[in-house]
Amino acid sequence: MSLRQTTLVKAEETKEIKSLIQQYKAVGIASLQKVRAAQLQELRRKLEKSVHLRVVKNTIVKRAIAEREGKPGIENLEEHLSGSNIFLFTNLNPFKLVILLEKSRVKTTAKAGDIAAFDVIIHAGNTGLPPGPIISQFTAVGLPTRIEAGSVWVSRDTLVAKKGDIITARLAGVLSKLGVKPVDVGLTMKAVYDEGLILTEEQLRLDLDEFRRSVEEAHAYAFNLSLKAVYPLPENIALLLQTAHHEAYKLALNAGTPTRDTITNLIRKAYTEMLSLSSRLATVSEKAVSVSSVQKS
Repeated sequence: MSLRQTTLVKAEETKEIKSLIQQYKAVGIASLQKVRAAQLQELRRKLEKSVHLRVVKNTIVKRAIAEREGKPGIENLEEHLSGSNIFLFTNLNPFKLVILLEKSRVKTTAKAGDIAAFDVIIHAGNTGLPPGPIISQFTAVGLPTRIEAGSVWVSRDTLVAKKGDIITARLAGVLSKLGVKPVDVGLTMKAVYDEGLILTEEQLRLDLDEFRRSVEEAHAYAFNLSLKAVYPLPENIALLLQTAHHEAYKLALNAGTPTRDTITNLIRKAYTEMLSLSSRLATVSEKAVSVSSVQKS
């Protein structure tokens, strides 16, 4: 390709990226390190309705940013333009975008140097593989084996790699033969520009379980405070009315005020007090008779 043709291609790419920057609210940068072509195609398919993905040279993006119109602060993305990147253009909330990317991660076979995404345990049982060199390969990675019915069997459950371990070429070959996929592949966000703000990878990382617990705890405190302050809200009005009814009922009962709700208990209370008083009167009468008899004698 001639210099002139190369220049024209770069100019066209710059124009396209400028258009995407103007069209979308957020611009994200994700690392392409160890992301394979098959996973990238699958990711495009999953996100096609909400995210436009574009692989382009960092220099083109720098030029588009320099020539853009508006988008204050987007020039700060340049400090994240290193290494092999893919650019994401979207109108989604950046945190929702990160959650979508996390959900889009896929398990895949390992290559030498990959990191185990979880504890890799090979369970006891038939591998379906015929005896041969595979036995020495299994032994080399610590897998105990036996031959049974013309197949190689793993004798017991065996941990061959812990989460975070670097997978060796030998282990990667064995796991591939067993159909085990210990590597978690997907895009990792480096930074996102969103309406004037630059959010970094650390800021975008969310612990959803902890966030959910915090929201639930805050809700419980606020709910209890609204009850103590007797501040009516759609969430607490039923309980406030129940509490008010209970307090009014106790007040009416203690005051002896007859209402449709209290009349039954008031009569029951009066009847109980009458029985108690009658019992006491009978005791007093008996004592009076006894005293009178003693005096006469």
